[in-house]
Order: sequence, then C-alpha cells, then structure tokens
Amino acid sequence: MPLNPTPPKPHPIALQVLDPLTDLALNCRRIFLRDFIVPVNIGAHAFEKIQAQRVIFNVELFVPYALSMPETDQLSEVVDYDFVREIIKKRVATGHVELQETLCDDLATRFLAHPQVRAVRLSSCKPDVYPDSAGVGVEVFCMKDLSA
Repeated sequence: MPLNPTPPKPHPIALQVLDPLTDLALNCRRIFLRDFIVPVNIGAHAFEKIQAQRVIFNVELFVPYALSMPETDQLSEVVDYDFVREIIKKRVATGHVELQETLCDDLATRFLAHPQVRAVRLSSCKPDVYPDSAGVGVEVFCMKDLSA
C-alpha cells in the first residue's frame, strides 16, 4: 500500500466552475510556518531605525496535491519547511525596509516563485510597537495567475 493514497482527481468540468478559493481548498495541501520570530530592521519612524525589531511571521503555502504526493517518503517530494524560513531570512538580511506591506508583498512574490506553490497567505506582526496591544501587522493573500 502506498504511503499516501492518491486523492480522487476532480472532474475537469468541476474545476472550471469552482471559484479559485474553493479550488485551493479542495485540491491543495496547506503547508504552514507559525510564529516564526525574526529580528528585522523595519519601520518608517526614526526610533524604529535605531535597532532591529521583533517581527512574527505566519506563512501558509498552498501546494497542489498532484505536486506534493510523496511516494517514497522523501523530503525532495514535497515543499520543505526550511525553504519558508530561508526565504524570510534572506529577505530580512538585505537591509532596512520601511513598511510591513512592502516586506509582505516582496516575500509573497518570492514564495510564489517556487514552481510547486500555487498560493500564499502571509502575515507579519510587530509585537513591541504599542504597550497596550499585542501587535500591529499586515496580512496578504496572493495566488499565481494560472491562465497566463
């Protein structure tokens, strides 16, 4: 018996009538990294440019089952979690960014460049900005345009 039985293939007509979010929910595996805390040189205000701030990242990658069904239980058959961590670390290492929006958009573009990733949901949160709140942040959701 294979490690992961192949999920049933959707009928081609069914895919044509499904909205993109339903298609993702039915036909993709969701890979996630939660609460990844990284020191980031980020902020538009002068006091934010003095030192790095803690930023908490949450990432969800949507990968079609057809591209992530391990047959031999090997890491090379799936999207590796280390890929997610490395993309964030490499981007943060490039230097100061003013806005979380800019950072999230750039990271989303980098995640979508992976050939197996169909969509990404990504959030960043700066937990130390206001003493009376748990954090301030941004969330983006982006999909590849598969019609192009």
